[in-house]
Amino acid sequence: MKTSGNTILITGGATGIRLALAEILLQNKNEVIICGRRQDKLEEALQKLPGIHIKQCDVSVEANRKELITWTISNFPGFNILVNNAGIQQMLFLKEEISNEKITDEISINLIAPIHLTNLVVKQFMNQPDAAIINITSGLGFVPITVLPVYCATKAALHLFSVSSRFQFKDTSIKVFEIIPPIVDTELDRGTRDKRGMTYRGIPPSEVASETFKAIAEDRLEYPIGQTADLFNSVQSEKAKFIFDRMNQH
Repeated sequence: MKTSGNTILITGGATGIRLALAEILLQNKNEVIICGRRQDKLEEALQKLPGIHIKQCDVSVEANRKELITWTISNFPGFNILVNNAGIQQMLFLKEEISNEKITDEISINLIAPIHLTNLVVKQFMNQPDAAIINITSGLGFVPITVLPVYCATKAALHLFSVSSRFQFKDTSIKVFEIIPPIVDTELDRGTRDKRGMTYRGIPPSEVASETFKAIAEDRLEYPIGQTADLFNSVQSEKAKFIFDRMNQH
């Protein structure tokens, strides 16, 4: 797939993987829009990358998702790539009482939003000669950290959604990429790692960004990064079981 001349919407705010990805895409002469819930973070991103476009949006809300895509298409007629990267991660202990709001919020952002956004862009993308949906999943969708049950479940579901949508779009101009990173040193992962006392910080967001760019350039539709390759190839492997035990030590 072409790596320049695209118009790309990245969900999930203005830090971590999305900011690093926005930077590398901008450097390669693409039009880049990022959206997120926090306007202050979006403004900070705009200062760092003056060439990007920003849009405040809470993708957990159905009306906001519709408005986001309508706004994007209206302002950027060449819009042809959606990166579903928004996500939250919560430690949930099932022996304790958990509010329905916490559960639905995580599912809405991590799973419902990318499914709905995919559906909202289909008509636009089918009229483009070259289009793509890029879903950022996780190695935790194959081997979970058990204190993150809903997060891991949503990433497993997003993996299967990627498989299904890729099949449904096989006769169109739309390609469906799945990028499967390991633990990444971002605000998302850092908070739960600190609570669990983990010292390993994960790979830098810039590495995920460069590998994602490589996947696009090489049409690698399922692209595990680093140690997630072993998990992706065989979740029943001895190495996967070892990683599961190590990640879930108390």
